[in-house]
Amino acid sequence: MNTPNESDWEATPIQNLTRYRTSGTYFARFRVGKKLVWKSLKTTVFSVARQRLSDMIREHRAKAQSVTAFANGKMNMGDAAAVYLQKVKANVSLKPRSKDYREMMIDFIRRSWPALMETDVRKVTERDCENWLMRYQQRYAPTVVNNSIGTLRGIFDEAIRTGARFDNPAAELSRVRVRAKRLELPSRENFLKFVEEIRTAGARQSKDCANLVRFLAYSGMRIGEARFVTWADVNFSRRELQVRGDPETATKNGETRHIPMIDQLDEMLTQLRQERPDESLSATVMRVFECQNSMTHAAEKIGMKRITHHDLRHLFATICIESGVDIPTVSRWLGHKDGGALCMKTYGHLRQDHSFAQARRVNFGVAT
Repeated sequence: MNTPNESDWEATPIQNLTRYRTSGTYFARFRVGKKLVWKSLKTTVFSVARQRLSDMIREHRAKAQSVTAFANGKMNMGDAAAVYLQKVKANVSLKPRSKDYREMMIDFIRRSWPALMETDVRKVTERDCENWLMRYQQRYAPTVVNNSIGTLRGIFDEAIRTGARFDNPAAELSRVRVRAKRLELPSRENFLKFVEEIRTAGARQSKDCANLVRFLAYSGMRIGEARFVTWADVNFSRRELQVRGDPETATKNGETRHIPMIDQLDEMLTQLRQERPDESLSATVMRVFECQNSMTHAAEKIGMKRITHHDLRHLFATICIESGVDIPTVSRWLGHKDGGALCMKTYGHLRQDHSFAQARRVNFGVAT
């Protein structure tokens, strides 16, 4: 952009963050080398601008780093990995946990291939990558292996982008088949016993933990979504919940969705609201945001297989499908954007007893 008039700008308490007075838009103002850079953060909200600031600076410094490394003829795999990681951290569409996971994949690759990071990017061959993969897949789970392959490809892509090499030696690495985990979920009867065991455990937050378990099971929400539901998101007249997720990073798929309240959820939330009538609309409905220890202890106490918060989401989907709700509808309630493909893959078999019951309905006999 053109050299700004200083009178048009308002300083903020945050270093490198400034505000354009006319529009209220926040800008990043920082140096890369000797060059002063001004970049719009495309928001008028201070908290959002502060979050985007560091990502913006990382992205531009990563670009400068990659160009400098290649210009000096010294780009090794460590340089390329650093550029890749900076780009990941600067990606505002990725959630913090996703960024941390990518960084962990780089660390796994580094530990499993000690000489790699000091190697010139131009000297790594397809055979080198294949030999690494043969060793790597013997030590790690298929999901980790596949994500590591994707990370390694991304590192080479950064080298290609800077012109340090012209092909990706990891492009043809074969992903490992991930075998679907068979769901082992409690029956309806065991689930109710499970909730009651949590509720009556005698701990200070036992009742709140039981409410969270029911809330997740009756709504199908992710644990990271449930913690942000406020009373303003509960529409009792329409029997509907609005799911927004984290105010800064949104839901997993980045979209707000609306889900209907089944009878048990409606009854539960109505009772909670009656017990807490003076809470503001901005108050969170749940008072605890995780209860894995309580769940584990309760499962052991009643002789049930241990389940996680996410298993409660699976339980919701399974009960819905067993109750006759079609898979595309369940998929929308869960917030999937694939039209039901993941639901079909995950829940297509359902539980064995329901599967047998449905099989008995199939008849090749001639109608009379």
